[in-house]
Amino acid sequence: MTNRKRRLLTGFTAALPVAFLLGACRNRPDPVTLPEETAIHVMLNNTLASDRNRPGDRFEATVAQAVVIGNKTAIPQGASVEGLVVDARRSGRLKGRARLSLALETVAVDGRTYEIHTDTNSRLGGRHKNRNIAFIGGGAGGGALIGAVAAGGKGALIGGPIGAGAGTAAALLTGKKDITLPAETELTFRLAEPITIPMTNNGRS
Repeated sequence: MTNRKRRLLTGFTAALPVAFLLGACRNRPDPVTLPEETAIHVMLNNTLASDRNRPGDRFEATVAQAVVIGNKTAIPQGASVEGLVVDARRSGRLKGRARLSLALETVAVDGRTYEIHTDTNSRLGGRHKNRNIAFIGGGAGGGALIGAVAAGGKGALIGGPIGAGAGTAAALLTGKKDITLPAETELTFRLAEPITIPMTNNGRS
């Protein structure tokens, strides 16, 4: 083999890896950036409740609707996400509304986990109605009336406190308004910051 042929063969062999890399780069789809405010719809994998969970608890969920940017699926339906209980406060019996605030932290796409930052999905429990206070007063009046019928004037003094206690107990039992989100509850979060996700050749992330 002449020196000229040897040089041509060596040059061709050296060029093969470069050509392969250039071809791979040309065939690789551009990454997709999900802008701020992009909605991510998820379904809870487990039950969350304001009277059982605490701030800092983590939860798991599944993407309920694929996130599509243009004609590209950035996050497929069924992708796993993990979230954080940002705030959880149980309802008081006579005052104090329940609160439950959640946010997403990560999403798993094509075997890789990406950190995400979303706004909080917050729920606020119902107000304690005035009927609870009226129930307490009604209980006292009812007790006094029953006591008066049963034992005259002195019975009214005895029956009144009994009735008040009964009314208060009823309010304690009916006044709590905690928040419960059963498994499979669908929630919507929105990105607080953009996130970029690489794409594969099949048009999916």
